[in-house]
Amino acid sequence: MDAVLYARTMTKEKELLIIFTKVPELGKAKTRLAADIGDEQALEVYRQLLAHTRRITLPLSQDKVVYYTPYIATDDQWEAGEFHKALQPEGDLGKRMRFAFAEGFTQGYSRICIIGTDCLDLTTEYVNQAFETLREHDVVLGPSQDGGYYLLGMNRLHPQLFANKNWSTESVADDTRRDIEQQNLSLKELPVLNDIDTIDDLKQSPLGQKYVNKVIE
Repeated sequence: MDAVLYARTMTKEKELLIIFTKVPELGKAKTRLAADIGDEQALEVYRQLLAHTRRITLPLSQDKVVYYTPYIATDDQWEAGEFHKALQPEGDLGKRMRFAFAEGFTQGYSRICIIGTDCLDLTTEYVNQAFETLREHDVVLGPSQDGGYYLLGMNRLHPQLFANKNWSTESVADDTRRDIEQQNLSLKELPVLNDIDTIDDLKQSPLGQKYVNKVIE
């Protein structure tokens, strides 16, 4: 596979934030949520999630690259100059994340974190805290209430953290913790936050409740 090419304006601390996202398309966004509220409303919620993620990552001093699937969109909220753009490769989520981390470390970054676009409770401060954590710990993990995680960070590539996982299940965070322990890596965790996958998730999130009132009649 060809290497991902994106312009790089290295920060002083050589830190990179990877953002995994899906192009918002009707009938393909937040399908579990759509089962509760319909495709059009689910798409609107997803657009709100994208806007929130952009809003909380824009102030960050770290370099930022948005990895798209299934194609790289243009003229969207991830404006050039603030966010570099790349395409997620084929494979399961673990293979795609491992590829993105490997690309970042190959390009000289010393601390890398990855997030998705599903967490309304994620803040700029939590992301900054994750990068600070990597100055003293090998791995930082932001666990989500559903048993997965909303953030993963490391200061060198640990491929085993991306292997042998049942992605999108409640075992992902625990399996990742197990791998970290087996590799004798130091770990610090961020607070447990709530990813938005269902209508109940949306109602449980403080910001999500506002969107429930705005989007769902």
